[in-house]
Amino acid sequence: MSAVLAGDAFALHGGTEVRLAGVQAPEPARGEHPAWPLAAEATTASERALLGREVTLWHPADRFDRWGRSLAHAVRDDGLWLQAALLMDGLARVYTQPRTATGTVAMLDLERTARAARRGIWGNRFYRIRNPAETWGDLDSVQVVEGRVVDAAVVRGTAYLNFGPDWRRDFTFRAQPGVRRLFDRAGIDLGDLAGLRVRGRGWVFPLNGPMIELTHPEALEVLEE
Repeated sequence: MSAVLAGDAFALHGGTEVRLAGVQAPEPARGEHPAWPLAAEATTASERALLGREVTLWHPADRFDRWGRSLAHAVRDDGLWLQAALLMDGLARVYTQPRTATGTVAMLDLERTARAARRGIWGNRFYRIRNPAETWGDLDSVQVVEGRVVDAAVVRGTAYLNFGPDWRRDFTFRAQPGVRRLFDRAGIDLGDLAGLRVRGRGWVFPLNGPMIELTHPEALEVLEE
């Protein structure tokens, strides 16, 4: 390994860049975009964990991201799982894709523990779990959104979880037909979630109201009351 580039990214000798699969650490400054809070702390934590150590890479089904970086879980020579270490210290949050969701159950549990203890990012308002009503202010960003489903509907095979009485303005989770069938196979009937509290994560974009496109079952948690 030649350098740590961010809390969730590093470069190997030879130039290959590796992005940690399944997590998102605070982003360092990029161009005109300032660093996110605790970006330096996350980078330092990964440097301390990785530099000078032997690391084994375990790849999910998708081995590369859209920028050509290698996607992997990093396990140190003494067994330390870097994703787990960052999550436990509150220096990353879970953020999976359809073919990079290996280990999600364990990672969500680690994130939940760190959040309850307000470690790292979970003590900073920037990373707070959003309620559906405030997501107009979060367009074009990755967020974790939690609330009670007001209405759940399946229209021409696509599932919509609405969080207010006006679907034209209120926040919605959407799952298109192929993804909805994946939820069915996972034992989650999206059309039967009205009245339940859920927590989902993904990119917030405007379509009528703010929306997150659910792309795989691991992106949504049905919460116990």
